Amino acid sequence: MGNTELPLPVLTGQSGHFLVGHLITLLPAVILLHGMGRGDLRAESVASRPVHTWDAVLGAGVATTAAVVASLCYALGADNIALVLGRNIAGYIGLALLLLPLLGHRATAVTVAFVPLLCAAAGWSGDGHPAPWAWILYPADSLVAPLITAILVLAGVLLCLARLPFSSRTAP
Repeated sequence: MGNTELPLPVLTGQSGHFLVGHLITLLPAVILLHGMGRGDLRAESVASRPVHTWDAVLGAGVATTAAVVASLCYALGADNIALVLGRNIAGYIGLALLLLPLLGHRATAVTVAFVPLLCAAAGWSGDGHPAPWAWILYPADSLVAPLITAILVLAGVLLCLARLPFSSRTAP
């Protein structure tokens, strides 16, 4: 699909480029959230095995793998879109790990899926450049977007390691 653009309405600023890749990169994060939410969260919260640590390590591993494979593909001659796809996969996973302890796996999946639509609709400034917070819209040669992505992954891993299970806070 390469650099295929999706026509989406823009609420603020000027229209920019919104690629199909901005949506496709949601899949690993949503699948990861689905897997993390499949177990009995009450049982996992008292399990002797470190489930939250394994979740954090799995998320960090998937995010790192996405970034490394994208960089490798780019180094071997792929288009700039490879860097954007790898960065966005890692960013969505970091965001998923960050929101998971706060919202639970279902609400987090919906929230993470809403991010690219919010960025497409309101993430463009008046001059047609991405807003500072719309990290998924930055081009491949941006230095800001990988920094934001790394912060999201690091914060997500740390919060996932330190979290109280969502179900134990909402249990009667």
